[in-house]
Amino acid sequence: VQLQASGGGLVQPGGSLRLSCAASGHTLHYYSIGWFRQAPGKEREGVSCISRSGDTTYYADSVKGRFTISRDNAKNTASLQMNSLKPEDTAVYYCATSSAYSDHACGYNGMDFWGKGTLDTVSS
Repeated sequence: VQLQASGGGLVQPGGSLRLSCAASGHTLHYYSIGWFRQAPGKEREGVSCISRSGDTTYYADSVKGRFTISRDNAKNTASLQMNSLKPEDTAVYYCATSSAYSDHACGYNGMDFWGKGTLDTVSS
């Protein structure tokens, strides 16, 4: 079972990035998906999550209105669209899956599988 996050890079403040999470070895349909990030010198934090059904999403207060999480179960992928990026969004971003939640729920606990992170740097 592998998850791979991609799409990170260097972007100027105010810019956008779109992260993708691709799964191999298991079907994302059976899991809620979470995006996490860890900035230098800080603890890892939950950024956003989406339920198995896709009808429930949550966002950290710091990214509400700027980030959008989505999933495509047919393609076995998930995405995090990040707009209006700020320097404080600089971090390594990870995707993870959880079987701990019901179809219409998600959260940042009980993650089963983690992908390798992708570095996003927001700087002028």
